Amino acid sequence: MSRRKPRTLSAEDRKLWSAVTRTVKVNRPHGFEDEEPHGVKAAPLEPKTNQHFEVSDFRIGDTATTRSPGSQLAPSVSERLAHMPVRMDHGTHKKMLRGKLKPEARIDLHGMTLAQAHPALTRFILSAHDSGKRLVLVITGKGKDRDDQGPIPIRRGVLKHQVPNWLHTPPLGRVVLDVREAHFRHGGTGAYYVYLSRVR
Repeated sequence: MSRRKPRTLSAEDRKLWSAVTRTVKVNRPHGFEDEEPHGVKAAPLEPKTNQHFEVSDFRIGDTATTRSPGSQLAPSVSERLAHMPVRMDHGTHKKMLRGKLKPEARIDLHGMTLAQAHPALTRFILSAHDSGKRLVLVITGKGKDRDDQGPIPIRRGVLKHQVPNWLHTPPLGRVVLDVREAHFRHGGTGAYYVYLSRVR
């Protein structure tokens, strides 16, 4: 089987193409002509970045002497909760974080979907508040490890990430004073202490 020769334009085709390209008018967005004077070539757009990272000379196999800038990941739930302002008595807060306070009620959301967990949590918190309880425990679990990580990272522990948001938004936000990760004796990072306001 013989290869086909690449097709080239004939002299007549080239002449026709040149005539067509001379008649083409550049279609620019409205007002763009005023920003760029005729004959001035626009500078190429540079990506905006705050970091300038240069790679020094290296040999393959050498240990790196400088650290790469790394990824700027969003803070974890644990970090966010730890840096939130304390909205309760500091003495009680310290006792709670040391696991010295015993929760007056608890709910275990293990194995529930988001659709099941949200109404269950709402009923539990409002009921606990109405009955005058101050400290309750919400168990979410730490989340399951996934077999296939895939190219896009997936957060581990959907309930663990979602529950603090529910506790800080209506209708629960009006009765919840503080949310902190539990002491290891009450579930550690797989559970939350929820400190409720007094009944008025």
